[in-house]
Amino acid sequence: MSSTVMVTGANRGLGLEFARQYAADGWRVLATYRNPAVAGELLEELAGQDNVQAYRLDVSDFDAIAALAEELQDETIDVFLSNAGLFGPKPGAESDLRQSFGHIDYGIVREVLNVNALAPLKCAESFVEHIARSEQRKFVALSSIEGSISRAQRDLYAYRTSKAALNMVTRLLSGDLADRGITVVSICPGWVKTRMGGEFAKLELTPAIRDFRGLVARLTLEESGRFIESPGNPLAY
Repeated sequence: MSSTVMVTGANRGLGLEFARQYAADGWRVLATYRNPAVAGELLEELAGQDNVQAYRLDVSDFDAIAALAEELQDETIDVFLSNAGLFGPKPGAESDLRQSFGHIDYGIVREVLNVNALAPLKCAESFVEHIARSEQRKFVALSSIEGSISRAQRDLYAYRTSKAALNMVTRLLSGDLADRGITVVSICPGWVKTRMGGEFAKLELTPAIRDFRGLVARLTLEESGRFIESPGNPLAY
């Protein structure tokens, strides 16, 4: 029986590559996308495969998360990849200062926190039974080195705060879900060349995701609660 992975935000970038690689390796893939208008690659390339199922899901809608969990109540999920996320305005590349001190757009801060930190928590609450009855029992949140409080210096208030909050969420989940045998970690994939990462990113998409998947495969319950940089270096909170 093949293993099953669920990937949120699978319509492009890291999420799409996760779905593509897991599907190619024979996994059952449950892939979510927010907007059909921008889910072209996922729907065209993967949705026709027997081992891939695509579902519309806006993770900012917590009722929708619960509804999808109910729809998939009979599914067993070995690896849940909480990938859907927002970066917010970019002060450098786009000269948009709404994440910079003195110019903060608090509506954007709330939106980014909701998607990047609270939505993964809601996903964990909604899909915990699906994960707990699987063989691998892993909940993996895509975080960022930008969420490391000890390394932070300035700027990007919404994004950095949201990823720091996500790291706290996964740390707490690791304790709450330990008795269910569920491994929970935050992993930074590194600076990868995607639309979000930009053209100057250091890592190529395909090998970066291959390394990330290798790290996920090696995770054990003893590592639950860690904040890790792919391919396995521990990061300081």
